[in-house]
Amino acid sequence: MQLITNDKFVSVYHRVLSQNTGPRISVASFFVNSHDPVEGTSKVYGPIKKLLSEENPPIYRDTTLKEFLAYYYAKGLDGNSSLDPFRV
Repeated sequence: MQLITNDKFVSVYHRVLSQNTGPRISVASFFVNSHDPVEGTSKVYGPIKKLLSEENPPIYRDTTLKEFLAYYYAKGLDGNSSLDPFRV
């Protein structure tokens, strides 16, 4: 969401604090962009063109889900944003 909105909606660092006050429930949500997983990874994503202007130039370059996921999985969970290599 951060990439396609050109930082209008910025992701927050996710962390959980355990209070030991009872069971914790987590709900995972996954969104798939295509019924065909191979086709879906080749679709190009970038900042929404209607949100861009001279005063608000693109912050991120266009990329595919395949390229983003390759970087995301290679990088691992280190607490840093996975979007940094996709900045213009």
